[in-house]
Amino acid sequence: MTATSPRFGIWAVVHGSRGAYQHPDEPYDASWERNRDLVLAAEELGYDSTLIAQHTINPHIEDFDQLEAWSAAAAIAALTNRIEIIAAIKPYLYHPVVLAKMALGIENISRGRFALNLVNAWNRPELEKAGIGFAEHDDRYAYGREWISVVSRLIQGERLTYKGKHFDVRDYALRPASLYRKRPTIYVGGESEPARALVADHGDVWFINGQPVADVASLIADVAARPRTAAPLRFGLSAFVVARETSEQARAEHEHLLALAAKDAPMKAIQRQNTDPKVVMMQTMQKTPRVGTNGGTAAGLVGSYDEVAARISIFHAAGIELFMLQFQPFEAEMRRFAEEVIPRVRSAQAERAAQS
Repeated sequence: MTATSPRFGIWAVVHGSRGAYQHPDEPYDASWERNRDLVLAAEELGYDSTLIAQHTINPHIEDFDQLEAWSAAAAIAALTNRIEIIAAIKPYLYHPVVLAKMALGIENISRGRFALNLVNAWNRPELEKAGIGFAEHDDRYAYGREWISVVSRLIQGERLTYKGKHFDVRDYALRPASLYRKRPTIYVGGESEPARALVADHGDVWFINGQPVADVASLIADVAARPRTAAPLRFGLSAFVVARETSEQARAEHEHLLALAAKDAPMKAIQRQNTDPKVVMMQTMQKTPRVGTNGGTAAGLVGSYDEVAARISIFHAAGIELFMLQFQPFEAEMRRFAEEVIPRVRSAQAERAAQS
């Protein structure tokens, strides 16, 4: 069981909706202005973190708008005061020296609130059409392992000389280093064996895709048992929330969202064609009907306010510290969760602490 209090974050809407693309109350909008206002509202509502996914082109339909993650993260860092800002990064898109410099810049703009989320890419056209090439699954992880070994040492202020298969860095140091702590936090996504080995060796927090608690507990047990020289690994979970006054209302809304999401079948078919079939996330997401990305409602956060709060407590007891959440319509449901569910989670936690 994790000793820390649960933290709650939101997925930025970098490619529009995180649910059904044809929801009548959430028109497509991946603009900077919407994302800015969303994160500012989340901070005001008490959310702890935001995750800005990185895509150079929209992973669903290439002609749709797509927010650029790292410039947006820098701008959000300057506008916010408390919320953690996590920017995803695909190693093939940036040389590690350049990316490390960018990360330290945002770290100091945010006054020590920045984190990077290492993901090793699943959207084939994004790399192939740029002429970068799309390596095999395990080769991408081998590249990512070497890449993060360079980045992690540079962002903690080390003067680095490194010679590997992919990179040759000589007597390189970045200044200023973090002015607020040793280095920015490193999140790692992916659930394959190479991903698990990578996060055990180089990550601070492992992001797990939404799935039932028994599966999540098994994943945590596997990776937590692996040897580490750093501090104990922490764990985050992606989930799409449908919370209402009663469980019947929540189930009805979930069915409504599933019906709307079914209209996106042609778009999802394109996404499947563009995805490496070895990516575990995509295999997991095909198991049950769901709403949302990265597992979505498969995590089971669908029900009454009390039920959703109780399920969050069960995940927390299994080891999840950070819940990275999706909603639809995002702004209204994000507020509902902050006002109805988070206080229930906090209250139940306080009661348990008083009894222990």
